[in-house]
Amino acid sequence: MPMRPSIRLVAAAASLIILAGCASSTRRAPVEDQGRPAGGFASSSASAPKVLPGAENAGKPGYYTVKPGDTLIRIALESGQNWRDIATWNNLENPNLIEVGQVVRVAPPASEPATGVVVKPLGTPRVEPRATTAAADTRTPPAARPATAASGSAAASASVTPAPAAPPVAPSTDARGEGEGPNWGWPAAGPVLVNFEEGRSKGLTIGGKAGDPVVAAADGHVVYAGSGLRGYGNLVIIKHSADFLTAYAHNQTLLVKEDQAVKRGQKIAEMGSTDAERVQLHFEIRKKGKPLDPARQLPAR
Repeated sequence: MPMRPSIRLVAAAASLIILAGCASSTRRAPVEDQGRPAGGFASSSASAPKVLPGAENAGKPGYYTVKPGDTLIRIALESGQNWRDIATWNNLENPNLIEVGQVVRVAPPASEPATGVVVKPLGTPRVEPRATTAAADTRTPPAARPATAASGSAAASASVTPAPAAPPVAPSTDARGEGEGPNWGWPAAGPVLVNFEEGRSKGLTIGGKAGDPVVAAADGHVVYAGSGLRGYGNLVIIKHSADFLTAYAHNQTLLVKEDQAVKRGQKIAEMGSTDAERVQLHFEIRKKGKPLDPARQLPAR
């Protein structure tokens, strides 16, 4: 019996659909080819990881790999260096532009020594009556906000009234014989609230009242004065030699500025509670960036 024309048309259409399906099954989906060149291999430029500055020095002595949350000021404190020196050694035009994984030099090149001062012990403490309120310094990293300035009346009073007497200081070579470095003196007269503890407290916490004098523990130069280091509040860092620096945190007012020379016993700040739960001074002594127990360095009271 001959096939009807309509049945023949339906059969032909079905055949065409089957053939089209077979042909399409041999083609790749477009998404499979994304990011691949004509040869089907992944592009080497697309998969190559970003090479960060200094990567070739990772793990070498005198170099530091930037971690999340780091700032140049924190790296300088942990390495015992001046942040300006680190910026110079690494040709950092903007000290805020550092990336996680970047490797920076934290030790001076052989041809360029780190900034340091020769410290000569003083026979008696010295108090500077004139206090200079810290102001914004265009040379500091933008993230390091200027220290809280004293009010106009307080600044005027400081310029005509001698600073309160500094805490008594004495040579750090007491009966224990454990002191090292400069001729240390106590930075504040209050009681010790928290002692140094390896891995937990990097220094001493000294109590007092808001506005109590904070003085330099030894001769040196101010390498940082500001509030750009989280957890330290208004902070002063003094470099005493190529190896030693001290840090004074949580002040309500800073009375020195960067690059300023200071003497042991000189008033550098007023005690406060910035970035802290109560009025206190957090005081650190660091040797080549490593925290030392100040109680073993300072003279017996």
